[in-house]
Amino acid sequence: MYRVFEALDELVTIVEEARSVPMTSGCVVPRGDVLELLDEVRDSYPSELDDAQDVLDHRDELVNKAKSEADDSLSTARSEAEKTSSEARAEAEKMLADARERADEIVAQARADAEQTINNARREYEDYIARAQSESDRMVQAGRAAYDQSIHEGRSEQARLVSDTEVVQQSQHEAKRVVDEAHEEAERLRSDCDAYVDSRLADFEELLGRTLRTVGKGRQQLRRPMSAPFDYEEWQTSEHGTAVSEH
Repeated sequence: MYRVFEALDELVTIVEEARSVPMTSGCVVPRGDVLELLDEVRDSYPSELDDAQDVLDHRDELVNKAKSEADDSLSTARSEAEKTSSEARAEAEKMLADARERADEIVAQARADAEQTINNARREYEDYIARAQSESDRMVQAGRAAYDQSIHEGRSEQARLVSDTEVVQQSQHEAKRVVDEAHEEAERLRSDCDAYVDSRLADFEELLGRTLRTVGKGRQQLRRPMSAPFDYEEWQTSEHGTAVSEH
């Protein structure tokens, strides 16, 4: 390659030193020397230049071939992308269907548990009411019996002492006292009965409150986002759910 530059420099020197042709801008150069230098320049060029020229000559063919291969690759990539997208869509739909089925099962189980809890609470309430009513009736009957016994004793005492005015008056006072005490005892028994019924109703009200909180907690669990799945066992063993079951 260095010889090429030398030959070109010699050609320039020959042209610069050549004799001018009168009345023209041309000159006379030694043909043999110039041709010899040109042959040396041609022979000194590397073979890569020919290869580069071949590449340039076939540039359009190579570009079209590369474009065709790129189109084929793009078509294949699009087909693969569509296939992958279709498979991903099918998998997502399957996962969504499974999640909906699981959510329906959880809702059905929660509804069944809530209904069972409410039924148990209703039966316990009815049992409380029955026992309270029975206890109330028993206490009222006892109060009436005590009242009747007091009246009977007061009347017997009054009849026995009827002959003596002073004794009769005392008897009347005593009878009145006995009657008043009987009334007070009856009122006390009634008050105790009311207090007992109120206590049972308060217990049932607390039970219903815990049951409603349990149902509310279950509904909140069902509103969780899909990234945070519902844990049914954790809900069953929560503080409020355990309190209702043990009760």
